[in-house]
Amino acid sequence: MSQINWFPGHMHKARKEIAEVMSDIDLVIEVLDARLPRSSENPLVNQLRKGKPVLKILNKQDLADPQITEEWLAHFNSQEGVRAIALDASQQKLVKRLPEICKQMIPARAKAERPVRAMIMGIPNVGKSTLLNAILGRKLAKVGNEPAVTRQQKRYMVQGGLALSDTPGILWPKIEDLDSGYRLAASGAIKDTAIEHELVATFAARFMLDHYADNLRERYRLTDLPEIADDLLDVIGRKRGCLRPGGVVDRHKASEILINEMRAGTLGRISFETLTEWQQKDEAARLAALEAEHAAATGEKSNDTH
Repeated sequence: MSQINWFPGHMHKARKEIAEVMSDIDLVIEVLDARLPRSSENPLVNQLRKGKPVLKILNKQDLADPQITEEWLAHFNSQEGVRAIALDASQQKLVKRLPEICKQMIPARAKAERPVRAMIMGIPNVGKSTLLNAILGRKLAKVGNEPAVTRQQKRYMVQGGLALSDTPGILWPKIEDLDSGYRLAASGAIKDTAIEHELVATFAARFMLDHYADNLRERYRLTDLPEIADDLLDVIGRKRGCLRPGGVVDRHKASEILINEMRAGTLGRISFETLTEWQQKDEAARLAALEAEHAAATGEKSNDTH
């Protein structure tokens, strides 16, 4: 899998509609998955918000590794025009403070008579609709674990002087980073039909073996862990009785068990990526771009001499 292409028609329509109304918006609330803050950070949001302040909410923080989440919060909060907080929908006191936080980010607008206009954005299945319902204190937005539940923009008045526009979850047209693609699939941001389920499970198994081996031992009551990801799926399948005639492990069922338990937090608080990892990746990309630029310039000079 070199790229993932998953951009349904309603997402393309939503992107156009968001761009059209952005001039009337004071700030953007971007909902991220706390387990994969960078991979769930849609580059289209930065393009569409046109320099407007952004409140990044690392949602589902109760599923993420708390120490890693703190590192991401410090990183985002160091950026100009950005404020970041971590929460989950059960934290009602913090959720109810969101209108106040938004006003603090727009001090000049907070004194005006009209409410602060915010747009809530995010990729599919980061818990945006659940969060919106918690902010409003009533169930209005559809909620589900299947990506792309919200399909049209809506505006709500929130107590505390906030006009909140909801938007459909939008992914960018091509997910070129291989690891990000698998992380998004493992978290449920991409429909399970978009990538072969067993490939995602193999990625998840490798990740868990490398970073959260103790969680595997505890959950599946294992003394020894296999070194190979495929073997881990076989072990899980046998432990859970996922067997076909002849005692062969049903790999698809074993894959579903691992992925579903990762998503639900049954395997413990897990973060799929660290800040350090992305900083190293960004630096490697920067150096590669410099080398390519140098090579191109050298090639042009060489051609000029002939």
